[in-house]
Amino acid sequence: MTYKQIKWLILLIPTITIGLWEYVRHEFLLPYISMELGNLLAPIIVFMVTMVFLLKLFNLFEQMKEDLEKEKSQTIILEEREKLSRELHDGIAQSLFLLSVKLNQLETKEKHLSHSDVYEKLKKTVHHIHEDVRQAITNLRVSKSDAPFQWTNSLKKLIAGFEEDTNKTVFLQWKLREELLSPKEKVELYACIKEALMNIRKHAKSQNIEVRATEAVKGWICIIEDDGIGFDPELKKRGYGLKIMHDRAKSMGWEFSFERKDGKTQVIIKKGKM
Repeated sequence: MTYKQIKWLILLIPTITIGLWEYVRHEFLLPYISMELGNLLAPIIVFMVTMVFLLKLFNLFEQMKEDLEKEKSQTIILEEREKLSRELHDGIAQSLFLLSVKLNQLETKEKHLSHSDVYEKLKKTVHHIHEDVRQAITNLRVSKSDAPFQWTNSLKKLIAGFEEDTNKTVFLQWKLREELLSPKEKVELYACIKEALMNIRKHAKSQNIEVRATEAVKGWICIIEDDGIGFDPELKKRGYGLKIMHDRAKSMGWEFSFERKDGKTQVIIKKGKM
């Protein structure tokens, strides 16, 4: 039912109700009820019809208005995120790329730099920062379309890319149906998994990596696990990657935890009560 149809029904139902009552009263009920009683029953009948039909229409009207406001707010947020991603791409990302080119040119001219640990650490730092900025740009560019897409295939491509870049195998055990995730949930969960894999790649020095998800009656749980060196408690407090994942999970009403167990590090994202 459209917004315009609801408005017309709200206007017409009381009028049609009183018209039908007057017609029935004069044509069929006049010998049985007096004029005074008929006049008394008229507002009562209109009120009863209003309670039955118009309240439902008012609720539907309010829901449509609320959905419209949410959609408007979401559009504004997406536009701001797209604007910020462009600014990051045109500013910081381009500058970091230029810096990487300059470092490579410097290394070509100064051959001895290739044997310098300080120089190598500098190159790696610039490379990691560039990756982080590119990841931030990707995360900001959320599709405005809610059209369904093959999300599980996208996840498999992400893991395949990780395996190709790191020469490590990721064990994927995914038992979470796509239809249980909304488009927004797919975007946020994908971003969390991608961030977790990036952290493993940069810090963990792991050999075995697992990504698994299972369904439950009232939700699901996703675990990204590795057998790397673990984490520094101080890093746990200040790490940007962890904060990004925590904030994303919190915004969706999910539970987020990060722990070391049986020689393995686990990132746990959970929806609902298991």
